[in-house]
Amino acid sequence: MPSVEAVRLTKSFHRNAPALEDVSFRFDGHRAVGCLGPNGAGKSTTLKLLVGLLNPTRGRALLNGKEALDDRKEALWDVGAVVETPEPYPTQSVQEALSVVGRLRGLGPESVAAEIARLHEVLKLPRLERRCGGLSKGQRQRVVLAAAMIGDPPLLLLDEPSSGLDPAERILVRGLLSELKKDHLVFLVSHQVVDVAEVCDDLLFLDHGHVLLQDSVAHVCRRSRVVQVDVEFLRPVPALTAAGLGAGVVAVAPLSELRYRITFDGEDDTRVRILDACQKAGPVGQFSPASPALESAYLDVLRAAAK
Repeated sequence: MPSVEAVRLTKSFHRNAPALEDVSFRFDGHRAVGCLGPNGAGKSTTLKLLVGLLNPTRGRALLNGKEALDDRKEALWDVGAVVETPEPYPTQSVQEALSVVGRLRGLGPESVAAEIARLHEVLKLPRLERRCGGLSKGQRQRVVLAAAMIGDPPLLLLDEPSSGLDPAERILVRGLLSELKKDHLVFLVSHQVVDVAEVCDDLLFLDHGHVLLQDSVAHVCRRSRVVQVDVEFLRPVPALTAAGLGAGVVAVAPLSELRYRITFDGEDDTRVRILDACQKAGPVGQFSPASPALESAYLDVLRAAAK
């Protein structure tokens, strides 16, 4: 089974505060793990330590039970990685860029061709003869993802895989990652909370080089109390007011002629009463949390850490 593990992993640069300090975690099996945190949290540093691009000040970083510092080739043989913002060589065609990676992975010519054809289909790559320098940012990012996936490694370490992608491309990549996690281990670093919420099973929250929380996505979402809902009507209705929606409602803010944001006490009974009152006011087209549950939980974790 693929695995990724950190044991009291610490990295200091010169005399600055450690970028990462005593970070420990282990994930194995087939699943997707989302690593979240603000800028400077230590997310990319963690990936660099895992793949051996940085030496730890102390602690261990293991991929499938092996340390890249001991034998990089052996440790990374079954790993596909995208760290920070790699770019394919602009003078290479898509075919050439992927062929080089396939050969480095030890694939023969027929296997390389088969893998490129497979990835061309699943990632909707541009024409293989096109030069990478002429591609859009999103197209180059998909070529980079294809390079990480060539040879079908069981462990994928992906740093902001949806960076530079348009909405349609992000949906494509999210769908692909959701399929991959069924028989791969995907370790996903991202600022896109929606991507993590839709793809990942487990979460690792980092901030200022420390682990704030490690838990399942479902459990973290349940911990966050929704205190705002957005309601959208199918046609204009008389103006909603807090008093008209009943006890527990704090405020009602119109967002448009048809859409309102309602702030309430977070209780389930209050939310049910709000929905009932809205349905009596007019036909409801949408009734949902104002922000995704994971996004709310993420902000809650950061606020708690700042106290």
